[in-house]
Amino acid sequence: MGFFKPLKGDHSTAHEEAYPSPPGPPPVREPTYQAPPGPPPSHQFHDSSAHGTSPGGNEYAPPPGPPPGWQKRLSQTPSAPPNTDEEPPPYHDWTVVPDNSLLPPPPVLGHRKSPSSNANLSDADRAHYWCKINPMIRPHQPTHLQHVAVLKGDVRLLKPPEYKGDLLMPNTGFWKGSTRAGSKDSCLLTSSPIYFAYADSPLRTRNAKTIYFEVKVRSLGLGRGADESSIALGYCAIPYPTWRLPGWERGSLAVHGDDGRRYINNTWGGKDFTSPIKTGDTVGLGMTFSVAASVPGYEAQPKCEPTVKVEVFLTRNGQRNESWDLHEELDKDQDLGVDGLNGQLDLYCAVGTFGGVDFDVSFNNRNWLWQPR
Repeated sequence: MGFFKPLKGDHSTAHEEAYPSPPGPPPVREPTYQAPPGPPPSHQFHDSSAHGTSPGGNEYAPPPGPPPGWQKRLSQTPSAPPNTDEEPPPYHDWTVVPDNSLLPPPPVLGHRKSPSSNANLSDADRAHYWCKINPMIRPHQPTHLQHVAVLKGDVRLLKPPEYKGDLLMPNTGFWKGSTRAGSKDSCLLTSSPIYFAYADSPLRTRNAKTIYFEVKVRSLGLGRGADESSIALGYCAIPYPTWRLPGWERGSLAVHGDDGRRYINNTWGGKDFTSPIKTGDTVGLGMTFSVAASVPGYEAQPKCEPTVKVEVFLTRNGQRNESWDLHEELDKDQDLGVDGLNGQLDLYCAVGTFGGVDFDVSFNNRNWLWQPR
């Protein structure tokens, strides 16, 4: 059909005529980066490696022979398993707290005053001053006869000026006492020690030593109420102010019958210990001295010299009941120390009274209700 005829034929001529090429050769872009001369580094290293040389020559050549230990590993035979029976090296864990079972028990809290009877303040001040100017005496070496007499219970009681009443010795080592109603505080002491530091100390003998005596209360409060009279059992180093009950001043300890408390160089209200002593009771007070076990601690600490362990115990009607460790931890506000009571000085028996009391004292073990094993 005549409609498509103009589309047929060569169309390049018409295109070239419409967009003619510029004269001359086509432009060539100059290179911006020029490669360095010579082959690439990897190619050079490959070629040189093939000839046994490194890129830097012989500067980094490996040493001749196999690597160190290579032949040893090849020739080494497997070793035997470790010996499991061999003891491990000693080990000490310094963070472990040592056993505290041998340490003194914690302190028992004391009282400011006794619930029953309390001494006059002026008497206490006078006693404190008296003790200050009369220090405790050093122990002395007993003769053989003196020591044997004490062991047999042949002990005498001395009546101080403050004691108002009767004091008799019906038998050896057995005493009967009776004070009048309204009597002031007084302290009976034995004429000789019942514990000799030179002869009885466990640091010298290596044996434990027990001292003991008993008191029977026949009656309390003659002519007045029972709370106005009582008795105390104790031990003390001398000299001691005899107008003071044992346990109130330095170098003394005691159990007081009116409140049942124990006193150790305590001028306050004592510490709870037992029930009050009543009419008809037979009570005994003893002290046992022995070599103390070594204090727990670490192995690196230096060993201390042996010390004396002291246990104080009470019996009632033939049965041993309460006791305490003399070296328990102390209350810094009320406890004034146990000097004179730890076995380094001679000790005397002490019986304290106030008011009207009838009592028996026995130093002979044949008369005791409690019998030591």
